[in-house]
Amino acid sequence: MKSDPAWSHRFFEWGVVTLVLMALIWTVGREARVVQGQGERVAVRATLATLRTALAIDQLMPAVSMKGGTHTPMPKNPFTLVESVPSNYVGEQTLRNIYSVAPGSWVFDPERGCVGYRLLYPEGLDPEQEADAIWFRVGGIEQGPRLSPQAEYRWYGQSLT
Repeated sequence: MKSDPAWSHRFFEWGVVTLVLMALIWTVGREARVVQGQGERVAVRATLATLRTALAIDQLMPAVSMKGGTHTPMPKNPFTLVESVPSNYVGEQTLRNIYSVAPGSWVFDPERGCVGYRLLYPEGLDPEQEADAIWFRVGGIEQGPRLSPQAEYRWYGQSLT
């Protein structure tokens, strides 16, 4: 029995269409992960800005208050200073327990005086981090209110500082 050339031509066309569709699905999936990661980066930067603002306001409050008292030491955990704590803040956890924290969660390490975030989409982070977490040290009064990154984090090519 001889094979029909039209049938083999159709089989080839469907094979090409299938390969093109698979390539498109793979590309869209990859790009979707990048967009999700960039959205997470924006949310992380917004939370860091909120925490930095809370630290700065806390340090300036005694200077503008009518009481004229001395400034009390800045609390180490900046999450206690914000009016509305982020819903993904899980409390105090040490670095060694970061694996017990769900990805996408903020923590405060009281032993090191650091704020940490466990990434949902760590693919774009450079340098790669253990447990896919990034850490920011809370600055003391003598250094001014700040959150200093523990490394030069770059996420999808942009700095987190």
